[in-house]
Formats: sequence, structure tokens, C-alpha cells
Amino acid sequence: MKTLITRRNALLTGAGAIAAPFVITAPGFGQTGPIKLSGLVSLTGSGAPFGPNSRMAHQAVVDQVNGAGGLLGRKIEYLAEDDATNPEAGIRGARKLIDVDKVSAIMSVWASAVGTAVLPLCWENKVMMLAISAADSLALLPHQGYFVRTQPHTELQGKEFGRLALAMGAKNFYVMMPQTPFTETVFKAIRETVEPKGVKVNTMIFDNKKTSFRSEVDEMMRANPDLLMMGGYQNENIVMAKDLFRANYKGKVVGFAFGMTPAFIEGAGKETAEGMYACVEPAPAGGSPAYAKLKELVKKDTLDTYICQAYDHANLAILAMAKGKDPTGTGIKDNIRKIANNDSAMKVDNALDGLKAIGQGKEIKYSGASGPCKFSDIGNIIEVGFRTTQIKDGKLVEVKI
Repeated sequence: MKTLITRRNALLTGAGAIAAPFVITAPGFGQTGPIKLSGLVSLTGSGAPFGPNSRMAHQAVVDQVNGAGGLLGRKIEYLAEDDATNPEAGIRGARKLIDVDKVSAIMSVWASAVGTAVLPLCWENKVMMLAISAADSLALLPHQGYFVRTQPHTELQGKEFGRLALAMGAKNFYVMMPQTPFTETVFKAIRETVEPKGVKVNTMIFDNKKTSFRSEVDEMMRANPDLLMMGGYQNENIVMAKDLFRANYKGKVVGFAFGMTPAFIEGAGKETAEGMYACVEPAPAGGSPAYAKLKELVKKDTLDTYICQAYDHANLAILAMAKGKDPTGTGIKDNIRKIANNDSAMKVDNALDGLKAIGQGKEIKYSGASGPCKFSDIGNIIEVGFRTTQIKDGKLVEVKI
């Protein structure tokens, strides 16, 4: 696909371009007002287990940079709106951030339905979206470069589910998902991966607003699958898991990691959830300095992929603006690949070290807590590692399959 991205050369020249230790022109903050970054995060709804942590990571990075002198001589102001994991609420929140607050970037949009609704507002207003939303269709919209995501797109996730099914020795794979912007993509990717190997695949789209899925479970049971993909979000997975337990389903169960969290185990019950697999979670860079820095910054012992991605979003936005000396959405768009895709440049894993290097005229390559941050021309993450966990004795334990 031909790229729609235009790029500007950023020249780090002129007096005042460098000040110790970062890209600051003078002590204190400038007089032109703050640079505004924002999070459109799910504080309520299906994404509520992850939105507060995304907001925390954004704010922590902004506070760290402000504490070191700010960006381009100016303070960074962080704002957040709750998208309620709902497109209508997402549009309202984005409108406020764009029209009233005049932000340069909207970060860590989680749900694909929200991302799909909000992305046109971003590109029309030249606001950069750094997203988690995974639906393949997002990258194919005419976003003109105002979009990147650190979450692997759903075709990759579907293929990974297919590879897991093959590794588990499945012969009859039943896939149940609610209607989402990525449901059909996942179905197609699974079929293309496993059917040539002789695995039978049945699919079902269910209404995730129902309070019981017993009729859907009964239909699935009649197909007698040895592997079931319970592909919903957390709340419907809790209901479905209880119905599976009552129906005495004996096959293996896999699901998206975002729908099989510790809160899922608590809600479904330890006995009900036992043995289920939480799959295709992008593996954070657990042994990396960036991961250790984030743990210290947010005072958490363990980090999921979403807080790691949110941390990387804030660092990437700040470093891209510094690279181009342009604190706008266009500045991020034009420079994000220059600080993310240059494998031959100096490696950095946080905004402070990156700002210092840019101030010294060095080329940088950011690699963060979620892993390498390299983007294709249409905004997809390029390098991804997955991990699988299994529920054992009420806890998620990483396993190799």
C-alpha cells in the first residue's frame, strides 16, 4: 500500500536549541503556554481494568519531564477523558480534547470501536493518535499518518490463536466472539491458519449484552469441540465461563488476555476458571531497563502490556516533538519514525535520556517497556512478541505451548 505519510526534515541548529540537560531554551517554562498531551482512556466499561493504569503512566512521564525542565522551554500539561469503552462517549471526550483543550496528541485509545469513531476527528484536526486499538481497519482508514499503534493488529492475533490451536493438537476448534470491528478478521485469520492443517472450525457471533449464554453454550456443545475460544471481554466472559461450568464442558478454553484478567478469575470463580488460557497478549519487555524504570515510576511490582504501551506512547510523543522542535500533532507525525525506526541510532528507553541525546544533536532509537516500537507506513507495530498464561490455582501463570 502506498504510504500517505509526508515527512519533514528536522534541523537541530541555531542558538538555544540545546540546554542542559534536555531540549530546553531557558530555565523555567516558556511564555507561550503549555504543550498539551492527552489520554482518551477507558475508566469505565469493558476497558476499565486498564484505563486507570494508562492514565497513571501518561501522567508519570509528563511529571518526570516537567520536573527536569519541560519540553522545548515549555511545560507539558496532561489531560484525560473517559471514553467509557463506548464510541459515543469517545467522540464526546475527543471533541473536548481537540476543540476545547487543543491537545497535540490523543494517547492509548483501547477499544477498536472507539478508535474507529475518533480517528477521523484526529486526522481532520491534525492531532496525532497513539493507540492500542487493534482492528485492522483502523490502519486502512485515510488517516494521513496521524495514527500509530503499539498493539498488534487483529490479523496477527487471529493467526497466533491458530498457531496455538495447532500446538495444542486441536481437531475441532469452536470460536465464539461478540460483534466487534475485528471479529470477522479474527475468524478469517484462524481459518486460514488451521483449516489447511485439517482442523475443523465453527464460529459464532453472540450478543454480549445478554445476561446468560446457556443457549449459545448448548449449541457449541452439540458441535463437540476439543478447543473453545471464548473471545469476549471480561464481563461477558465471566457469564459465559459460568455457563460452560454448568454445562460440564471438558475441552480446553482459550481467550484474549484482556478478557481473562485476575478480575475475571474472581468474578467467574476459581474452580470455574481453572485451566483456561489467556492468549495473544503482547509480551512486555519484562527484562528491559525500560520495564524496570516504569515499575519504579508507578510503584507497581508487575506490569501488563497496556500500562507499558501507555508509557511508551507518552515517551514517543514527547521525543518526536523534541526531534522536530515542533510541539504539534504534525510534529509528532513527521518525526515519530525518525526516533522509533532508526536501528542504527543511539538506543534510549525513556524521555529524559532521549531528550538529552537530542539536545546533543544525536540520533536516537526509542525502545520501551512494551518492546521495540517500530511502525509501518500505515501505522502498524512491526515487531511483536506474544505470551500465553494459564489459570492455575486462581492465578495467571506464564506457560510455553
